[in-house]
Amino acid sequence: MSRARLTLDLQVAGRQVGDLLIPWSDDRNPLGRYPVPVITVSGTPGPVVLILGGVHGDEFEGPAAIMRLARDLAPDALRGRVVMIPAANAPAFAASRRCSALDGGNLNRAFPGDADGTPTAMIADWLQTWMIPRCDAVIDLHSGGKASVFVPCSLPQAGISPALDAANADLALAFGLPVIWQLGAQNDDRSVNAACARAGVACIAAELGGGGGVDPDVTDMAEAGLRRVLHHLGVIASAPPPGPQANATWVELSDPADHVMAPARGLFDRRCHAGARVSSGDLAGWLHFPEDPTRTPVVLRFPQAGLVLAHTARGLVDRAEMLALVARDIG
Repeated sequence: MSRARLTLDLQVAGRQVGDLLIPWSDDRNPLGRYPVPVITVSGTPGPVVLILGGVHGDEFEGPAAIMRLARDLAPDALRGRVVMIPAANAPAFAASRRCSALDGGNLNRAFPGDADGTPTAMIADWLQTWMIPRCDAVIDLHSGGKASVFVPCSLPQAGISPALDAANADLALAFGLPVIWQLGAQNDDRSVNAACARAGVACIAAELGGGGGVDPDVTDMAEAGLRRVLHHLGVIASAPPPGPQANATWVELSDPADHVMAPARGLFDRRCHAGARVSSGDLAGWLHFPEDPTRTPVVLRFPQAGLVLAHTARGLVDRAEMLALVARDIG
């Protein structure tokens, strides 16, 4: 039994706005509950779709796209129910931080959660045990946040079962982004994708730019992708034109050794961009040492050919920090 309480009745038709109330006693709120806002729009009987944003609290393109969608969806034009949680880790979102300001928890590394745990664990438990099993599909919107920038891509998990793998791939194709990052053996089993796999529910995540703001072009892509997925599932009658899914590039993270990591603390002088094609030996950038100007800069090169899926958004980086994430083509 979850300790979290939803103030909405998901069986009621129409538009509702309420909260998932998380019981947590601390110095700021000793007798109260911390709210996670929830929006539902319900029409005639049909599929139940959960759309999450703000699983990491410094990723804003997804929440912006969700708020646009929530504003425009009309119950009388809907078949089914759309449940939208634009700031799933609300304490992290309120602080504009990746992880919760209450317990330091990373919600996308907290599943299956714990009903008797910290706030992040309670949110994960409610999603895993109560909400996700009631859904037909889940869309989880991410970006690189303040730390990194991703090429816009959708993320279906594979290797679950033939039927669920196919359903996930169909969602990714419907979302319509030019890059599809297939999650395989290296996917973290504490993520939203993994929680849906355990529940047997179709799911995709999406990475939507980053840098700590709201990129208008990327947010437009996200909103259009959500509408295409809802159309694909039969929830809405019309959708934007198809994205470039027919020519989508399918990639996966094959080996951690493919990535460019910081060999020391220093200033990363980046010479690569998310979405770029690179060959083995291409220049990724230089690592400078402004605090020790006599030290020779380190030349950083890509160890493996592939697609630059993401790069750091930071200048000053620490040893072992990810500087560029490189994915290999599938097939």
